[in-house]
This record gives sequence, C-alpha cells and structure tokens, in this order.
Amino acid sequence: MKPLSIHFIINPISGHGNNQLTPEMVSSIFNSDKFVVKIKKTIKPKHAVELTKASIIEGADIVVACGGDGTVNEIASCLVGSGVKLGVVPMGSGNGLASTLKIPKSIKAALNVIKKSNSIQIDVGDINKHYFFSNTGIGFDASIINNYSKTKQRKLISYLKASLLTFFNPPPSLSVKITTESHSLDLKPFMVFVSNSNEMGYDISLTPKASIQDGMLDAIIVESLNKLEIIYFGFLLLIKKPQSFKKAHYFLTKRIEITNLNNGGVLAQIDGESRQINTNTIKITIRKSALSVVVPKL
Repeated sequence: MKPLSIHFIINPISGHGNNQLTPEMVSSIFNSDKFVVKIKKTIKPKHAVELTKASIIEGADIVVACGGDGTVNEIASCLVGSGVKLGVVPMGSGNGLASTLKIPKSIKAALNVIKKSNSIQIDVGDINKHYFFSNTGIGFDASIINNYSKTKQRKLISYLKASLLTFFNPPPSLSVKITTESHSLDLKPFMVFVSNSNEMGYDISLTPKASIQDGMLDAIIVESLNKLEIIYFGFLLLIKKPQSFKKAHYFLTKRIEITNLNNGGVLAQIDGESRQINTNTIKITIRKSALSVVVPKL
C-alpha cells in the first residue's frame, strides 16, 4: 500500500508562541513505512497559503494546520474542492473549529487523530468570495476582533480587554438592509453574526445549536443596544442562551445579503481575523460538504 503523504504546516507564533510540536514528536508517531511526512513552518503573513498550494502540487493526502483559527482558515481555504484532506493540531488561543470537531487540545492526541485519518465532509461558508469555516460577522464582534488583532498576545485576557475597549468605544452604527430566503430587515444592528459551527472559541457560542454538516447557516441579528442591554446580552452569551434575548433575531438560512445603506465598505471578522470589505453589499452563502476534515472516530 502506498504510504500516506502528510504535510504539517506550523505557525510558530500561534497562541503563546511556545508550541511543543517538534520533528522528533512527529517521527515518533508516524512510522516511515506507512507515512511520508513533510514539516513546513510559516515565516511571514499569508505564508501558509503559499505552503498549502505547494503541498497540493506535491501530492499531499492530508495537510495539517498547526496553529489557531486564522492559520486553519488560510490552509483550509486552499483545500476546498481540492480533494486533499485537512488535519488540525490546535495551537491557537481560541481554537473554535478544532473544538467544534472534537479535536483534542493535546498535541500528541491530535497527532494520533491524524494518524488514524478518519474523515468527514463539512460545510464551508462564503462571504464575498472569502471562505469561513466557523463564523463571520459585522458590528460589535467585528470591532472586538479588530481591537484584538492589535494586541501582542493572543490570550483570553487579551480578548476580554478588546471586548472592554469595544464596549467603551463602540463602532459607528451602520444602517443596513438584510435579506434572506424568508426574512427582510432594515435596521441599525448591534451585530450581525453568521455561523457554520457551534463555537467561537474559548468555549463561547452565539449559535450553540449550529451544525457544521447541515447545509445551513445559523444567523443571529441583534438590534441596536444601550450599554445595560449589552451587559445583559453578554450574560446570556455566557450561559449560552443568546437566542432568548428579545432584540435578537435567530434563524437558519442558506444565503444572507447585507447592504450598507450608508454606502462605503464594512469592517468584518472572518474566523476571528479582521478584514475590511470594500463594497457596500455583503453576500454570504453556504457550500455543503465542500471540505474533507480528519476528525476523531466517535
């Protein structure tokens, strides 16, 4: 039988920047008779994209994202429709997709999941031709991520600080028109959050009932809030009942279109990374079963 070709792409600064994945650890788990292993490390922004594209050309069967959700997004985006499987070794701070897929936090345990190479097909979100695998959004959460991205350390405390900064310095309100197959809303939203998975990271979820395999997007649109309402909504988020908030509209959809009625671009977050979208219309859709991912056997 032909050895399985597995390429590891490591972001050495993910999380705390002190990950323990070494060539020696990899070689101790992946027998050279059954596996052909390559280890690559990123050295610059977006380098994971270049390395992944090269791995596809080189004939990799599995490309393993060793990092946080940002690294996973860059690598997975290249693998959609390629036939190459995605593996994940969670080394970031939030690790939302890895948590959704029940991939263990232990590096050795995650490597053993990849060794068994059991895989499933998952859905993939698309926002203006950019893929997302966990979630995307505009408004308050996008502003938090923008502030978070400016911090030197990707830790929970940094996320909390970014949240407080956004709370006291909220983003300018947007007037938007939101349309789906069955909904049409004109409002100034506190946030618009669209999810493919049931976790954002740090065991926090706005869409706890979301499924990564149902061919649907879970959307939660929250109307404009004052500071007391923000605090209450944050409490409901912590107890995983955000849908019970009266100003929150929660629904399933296959597509959602958001038009900025003020014209101009929109600040968004895509899988926990800040991105400026330079059009006044955002189109979000779902591609069912578009990516093969290595996961633990149930």
